[in-house]
Amino acid sequence: MRLEHNILTPPPSGEADSDIGAIQDILGFHIRLAYGTVYRQFTEQFAHLDLTQKQVSVLWLIDDHPDIAQTDLAKRLRMDRATTMAIINRLQARHYLVRGASLADKRKQTLNLTDVGHAALIVAKKAIETHEAWLKSRFTPREVEKLIELLTRIHE
Repeated sequence: MRLEHNILTPPPSGEADSDIGAIQDILGFHIRLAYGTVYRQFTEQFAHLDLTQKQVSVLWLIDDHPDIAQTDLAKRLRMDRATTMAIINRLQARHYLVRGASLADKRKQTLNLTDVGHAALIVAKKAIETHEAWLKSRFTPREVEKLIELLTRIHE
């Protein structure tokens, strides 16, 4: 990046694109670039829904597991309790889900989608299908399977 007229501007095409030096061999650098690209594309797909990746994950997991406890949801999504509660509060304020008392354990709250939440999830799943098709189009089915296996090693 160069400073021109007190504004950062990208270098002319080709000047910085071809040689990035030693960082070419830094795995974390490539993971960051890949994440940024995937996140931008996801954001474009979901702009009309006004939902985040985490919110969609919460809706999807609740749909797959009716009456799931808030604590179980947090564990499955590997989120801390405060983040989970904030997401649930936002989704509840939008009437996408309802909390209820667990019949098995009175200390726990259960979560279920409302009709509005289920409808939003259906639209979100269609956007995810489009996003996944875009992402997977860069790989063969076998490479997708291997990539999932390799990425799982990092986050488990």
